[in-house]
Amino acid sequence: MKIFVQKGILADIKTQAIILALFQDQKELTGTSLLVDQASKGLITELINNGDFTAKPSQTAVIYTLGAIPAQRIALVGLGKKSEINLEKVRAAFSKVMQHLRSLNIKEAATSVDLDFLQEKAKIVEAVAEGSLLGLYQYNPYKTVGREDFREVEQLNIITEGNQYAIIAAAVKNAQIITAGVYFARDLISAPSNEMTPSIMAQKARRIARRKNVTCKVLDRAKMKKMGMRSLLGVASGSNEEPKFIILEYSGGSKNKAPVVLVGKGLTFDSGGISIKPAEKMEEMKSDMSGGAAVMATVMVAADLRLPLNVIGLIPATENMPGGNAYKPGDILKSYSGKTIEVINTDAEGRLILADALSYASVYKPAAIIDVATLTGACIIALGDDVIGMMGYDEKLKTEINRAACETGELVWELPLWEHYSELIKSDIADYKNTGGRAAGTITAAVFLSKFVGKYPWVHLDIAGPAWSGKDKAYIPKGAAGISVRLLTEYLRNLTVK
Repeated sequence: MKIFVQKGILADIKTQAIILALFQDQKELTGTSLLVDQASKGLITELINNGDFTAKPSQTAVIYTLGAIPAQRIALVGLGKKSEINLEKVRAAFSKVMQHLRSLNIKEAATSVDLDFLQEKAKIVEAVAEGSLLGLYQYNPYKTVGREDFREVEQLNIITEGNQYAIIAAAVKNAQIITAGVYFARDLISAPSNEMTPSIMAQKARRIARRKNVTCKVLDRAKMKKMGMRSLLGVASGSNEEPKFIILEYSGGSKNKAPVVLVGKGLTFDSGGISIKPAEKMEEMKSDMSGGAAVMATVMVAADLRLPLNVIGLIPATENMPGGNAYKPGDILKSYSGKTIEVINTDAEGRLILADALSYASVYKPAAIIDVATLTGACIIALGDDVIGMMGYDEKLKTEINRAACETGELVWELPLWEHYSELIKSDIADYKNTGGRAAGTITAAVFLSKFVGKYPWVHLDIAGPAWSGKDKAYIPKGAAGISVRLLTEYLRNLTVK
């Protein structure tokens, strides 16, 4: 769907549907809603007075105007109580109403944004656009039966009387760039693993590098072996698919400005290796590259937004498969950093490939390192399906990430990294072992990663819970969420306004 901004008055717009967002506790109609009600001879008031619409969060209702105004329909959506409103409720509301209009096979709609619960109008407009676009996401390239029944909303017009046109147009442009990044990540994650191999991920990265100020370098198995990335290659040893180490560089800042390095886990399929996973839901393990997809998308978005920053994306990409050449429990791997790792469980592979990538990140002398990974099932047990686990030692960086999380609704919750947790990953025969057991599994995984970061500010984001949704959520249809693209983008944007 495309979103356009145009000058005018919503009540005068000829369209299939105009969208109005109302508060649950507003005693009377005001602004655009009042003008539309007056022009339509009280259709909205009648619906509300009859109790058919109470404006509860994301409640929808459609009124057919029968020629009373140029629009064929008035679509109402609830925002809940004004005292409890936030950007997440705006995103959810517009996602819901756009999905409802799609179910009616409506191709084009219009709305205006005269909400005033935030001082920053641009934030509200972005939330409207993000909710509208993200909620309409569908992944159906492999559907061949019934394609004629697929429905799409093609256009949303945001109407303004003119004095805020520039602000609204800029906000819509930003939102479309950001949501395009989320779509890109969702597409990568949703693709079956036979159609999203490490080599194909590398091809996608090279396409991103067609943008101005973006370059892409891909290391193959031979190059990684020469460099000593044997932790990553250990994980890759059981697969016939060639591993790739993807390096995306966006140079939007001055050459002497230290970059932000984003590291994303790129397991295009995780069988668990020799320590094989249960068969149930193993098909979802194609999503184990969600962190890598998010990092690739974030670099793409940073370039399209032309952020005045330098951003590096590192994506170690491989499969984790059993086989005659597969690494085994009890093996010792020597990492890129030189530190040795005893393999206790081959299904704790994400931290092994990230160890080499995090060590490599120090080459850039970064201002910050942020890694994103579907790392531990323990994080889902601790925080559920909707929250990202955050761990790190740098208080400033954690505060910045949390701020971005609150603004985007991609929420994080910090877990501790106290020193005594390190005891759980000490090995008797190597420097570390790749799992500390069931207790504090999310924390010990992060502690393991911390041993390979070096002296630079670092935060680890465990997205195991929200990366893949087993049900429809507010503006996340069932399946790949593309989680952390908006979070990382907001973090980067906030860096540019200091």
